[in-house]
Amino acid sequence: MEERFDFENLTAWQKAIEFIDLILDKTENFYKSNGSFRLREQLDACTSSIPMNIAEGKGRNSSKEFKQFLYYSRGSIIETVTVLLL
Repeated sequence: MEERFDFENLTAWQKAIEFIDLILDKTENFYKSNGSFRLREQLDACTSSIPMNIAEGKGRNSSKEFKQFLYYSRGSIIETVTVLLL
C-alpha cells in the first residue's frame, strides 16, 4: 500500500499540480519557437512554487503558518499570470 503525505490529500495541492501540467503543456511550443528561455524559466519557477508552498505550509506547526504559505501560493499564482501576460 502506498503511503501518502497529508498535503497530497489537499484539493488545492492537487489542483495546483494540474495547473502546472496545463500551463507548461500549453506554453512549451511557444517558448521553443520564440527563444524566450528566461520567461520559460520564470514560468517554471513561479508555477512550481504554487504546490510547493501549499505542501510546505501543510507541514508547518500551526494553522497560522499554513495560512501564510497559502498566501505565498496565491502570490505565485499572480506571478504566473503576469509572466503569461508578458
